[in-house]
Amino acid sequence: MSKKVLVLLEGNNDLKNSCKELLSEAKNASAEIYAMAFGSNAKTLAEQSAHYGATTAFINSNADLDNYNPETYLELVNTWVKDSGAEVVLASSGSLAKDLMPRVAAGLNTGYVSDGTSIDWNDLTVTKPLYAGKCTATVEFQNSPIKFILMRPNQLSINDADTSATCDIRESNDVKTDLKTIIKNIVQNTSEKLDLTEANIIVAGGRGMKEADNFKMLDDLAGVLGATVGASRAVCDAGWVPHSMQVGQTGKTVAPNLYIACGISGAIQHLAGMSSSKVIVAINNDPEAPIFQKATYGIVGDLFEVVPKLTEEFKKVL
Repeated sequence: MSKKVLVLLEGNNDLKNSCKELLSEAKNASAEIYAMAFGSNAKTLAEQSAHYGATTAFINSNADLDNYNPETYLELVNTWVKDSGAEVVLASSGSLAKDLMPRVAAGLNTGYVSDGTSIDWNDLTVTKPLYAGKCTATVEFQNSPIKFILMRPNQLSINDADTSATCDIRESNDVKTDLKTIIKNIVQNTSEKLDLTEANIIVAGGRGMKEADNFKMLDDLAGVLGATVGASRAVCDAGWVPHSMQVGQTGKTVAPNLYIACGISGAIQHLAGMSSSKVIVAINNDPEAPIFQKATYGIVGDLFEVVPKLTEEFKKVL
């Protein structure tokens, strides 16, 4: 008998890659897949989820749900978990799910784990990094009828989409109104680039960039590669770039196919956020920099000479 899995959908007009990963993972495990989505784009996301294996989607398209509020989302997720009969609830290990899912799990007195990197579906154990990636743990659920699992993005494969597939969409429009907190406004990041957690290629800068204006050099390289620009904590704290660009233990955890670290020494806090990258290229003028211990390829040299040359070479190739 296949397991029932409920997947949290996120995205605007397009389903996030991290959600496609979760749906593909559940389909590969031969699970019976349910999905759930909130807000104006909920129906679009539900339709797309069918392309990756969802057979039933619970949605609430009320525009009041466009901005996340734990009070309204909590009530709906509770209902949908019960209606689906889900044994496993999957979500991407981002800010929304990390705030919402522990609340739901606690209310249901059931198990929860975040930052997973792989799932063993035979015994439903989850592998996750600990101590800033120095080791990994295998997490077991005990006396937990429902397992809430949050997976890091870019850890799982995405199946080819079956665009002819459809799912049963079950829609509701009621939203809790007696709220203790009301979201008045959310200031969105104006960048058109992919969020760091979704990006396949990241070009990141550290204190070796020397000043904020020099990040334009990284923007140029990222533009050629179709990449997103990130940064270390030091330069975010210095105000050179917004904290939304921070990669690291206290920033965003990323796992792109390619991570280019420019002028980043490789403090453990930073390594914890990017060491799962498939290929790491480090550019630093200090041959003893810790980043070289994690790098797939290392370039010892002046980044102000190396990065422009890389940009020009990539322009020729791409």
